[in-house]
This record gives sequence, structure tokens and C-alpha cells, in this order.
Amino acid sequence: MCLSPSSLRACAASLFIVLLASALAQADKPLLKPHPAAVPNTHAPGEVDRPELVPFIVAEPAKLPGIVVDETAATLVGKWQYSTHTPPYVGLGYLHDQNTGKGEKSVTFTPDLPRAGRYEVRLAHCYNIRRATNAPVTLRHADGETKLRVNQQEEPPHGRLWRTLGTFRFAAGTNGWVRLSNEGTEGKYVIADAVQFLAVP
Repeated sequence: MCLSPSSLRACAASLFIVLLASALAQADKPLLKPHPAAVPNTHAPGEVDRPELVPFIVAEPAKLPGIVVDETAATLVGKWQYSTHTPPYVGLGYLHDQNTGKGEKSVTFTPDLPRAGRYEVRLAHCYNIRRATNAPVTLRHADGETKLRVNQQEEPPHGRLWRTLGTFRFAAGTNGWVRLSNEGTEGKYVIADAVQFLAVP
């Protein structure tokens, strides 16, 4: 116990070292900030419609395997709004198109890939009956562009969060991207959260 003056100094020194180590550890973690172009979340912390899915939230994208581009680093066209109402999600939350401006909004996820090669591309999105069944996705890769539609009402098979879009060949650097839009999704919400690139041997 810290009773004598010498032991008090020793305890204070130990506490300082612990606090300094904690601060340095926190400094090493990338600090996620909401996308400056997105409309803020209107839901209070803990206000969710599917509490049983909270354990599937991935709070720290940097700990995931591969290259992950979160919505915080994406390029937004049109007004997208943050939400945490329907878990799971990656990072701070997810974006939705507010079910407005159909055909006028998109989110582009651009990775900085360390090397050329084949990558499995996964899209993260939460799911329920309010989501679009035909969200348009365009992938730009080394062999051109691939367009497909994603049913965001269906539960993603990987961790109830990630859906595989396919495996594609990419050049190193920032030439490739994945773009999600809300064209043709009238009456339903489009969700934009994160994209993961997993190198394939």
C-alpha cells in the first residue's frame, strides 16, 4: 500500500507509467471520425431494433484481415445519413440513402492495394425488410468493370455482416474501386458500410 512518503512517490511513478503506456497504446489506434459529408445519426446510443445482432458489430475495422475501406474513407455523392439503429455494422455505424434522391446518390470505396493480384471482394451491410433488394454495385478492376445487384434484405453469410461480391484481378495502388448507388431502388433504403479486399493466393 502507498502509506509512507517513499511508497507514495513509488506509487505515483507507477501510476504515471501505466497512464503513459495507456495513452501511447490509444495513440497507436486509428481514430475513426464520422464522414464530414454525411448527415449525423439521429438514434441514441443503444437504441437498436435487433439487440441480438449487437455482438456482430466490428468496432475496429483496422483489426479485420485484408484491406478494409470504411465509409469514413469513402467518396460520397448526394446526402447519406449515419445510423446505428440496425446492427451489425463496421466502425462507427453505417450510411443509408434516406430513401430519397433515387439515382442521384453513390458511395465509392477505393482501396490502396499493396500488390497486384486476385482479391475476394466483400461488401458489408445490415439487413431487414426495409432494405433494397436490388442495390446496384459496380466494381472497377484490372479487367474492366463488373455490375451486379445486391439484395440487402438477405442476411450476409460471413459474420452476418459481409457478402462476397466475387473474386477479381486488381492492379496495385488505387486504380480499383467499388461503387454502391441507389438507382432503381424506389421505396427501399440502400445501405453503405464498408468493403473488404482479401488477397487470394
